[in-house]
Amino acid sequence: MIWWHIVLIAVCSYLFGNISFARIISSKHHKDITKLGSGNPGTTNTIRNFGVGVGAINLVLDMLKGVIPTLVVLLVFKNLTYTYIAGVSAIVGHVFPVFYLFKGGKGIATMLGVFMVVDPLVTTIVLVVFLLVWLVFKYVSVGSFLSVTVLTVVEGFKAKALENPDRLIICFILFAIFVLTWWAHRANIKRLIIGKESRVDLFKSVRKKIKTNTVAKVGEKNEQK
Repeated sequence: MIWWHIVLIAVCSYLFGNISFARIISSKHHKDITKLGSGNPGTTNTIRNFGVGVGAINLVLDMLKGVIPTLVVLLVFKNLTYTYIAGVSAIVGHVFPVFYLFKGGKGIATMLGVFMVVDPLVTTIVLVVFLLVWLVFKYVSVGSFLSVTVLTVVEGFKAKALENPDRLIICFILFAIFVLTWWAHRANIKRLIIGKESRVDLFKSVRKKIKTNTVAKVGEKNEQK
């Protein structure tokens, strides 16, 4: 590994991770996501305040913050260690954005984007399981804990088995991702323990969105008459 490569990759990926799509999206609605709901500039809070459709857009955009830097580094350097450095830096940028006084999101969507590049098959399976857990238990945080745990453990075992001189570094980075994302959810963990964690009913949110759109269309037709 070359030190200036590492510095360049880490800094660029971190700054890219600083982009707060939740803030940008809420500003388009003339609101501030950090002053709505939980105040967290992430997908769950976006869904609560702007609906499933807008939340889905935010999810994809936050995942791209993990996909783009890791994919670019993987294609340019063809080095798995560099790729993971880009990934963890993007996640750190999302959780601790310097442009927003280090007050960011919780990193799950960006983490999923990182692993989608490194191991798309396992990540897709984990994403499906995440959605099922969310639908059944209605706790996004529980699905998040499950996702980050499964991905970091599975990829850790795979990295350990590689004939790669940097495999211990990769395992350390994976552990750092695990600790970072769990730490970012410390408030959720506390609320789960005391039974005050907020639920997000995906089906209810979808029905509400459909009803709102239907009412809006009926209103438009009435106005035209």
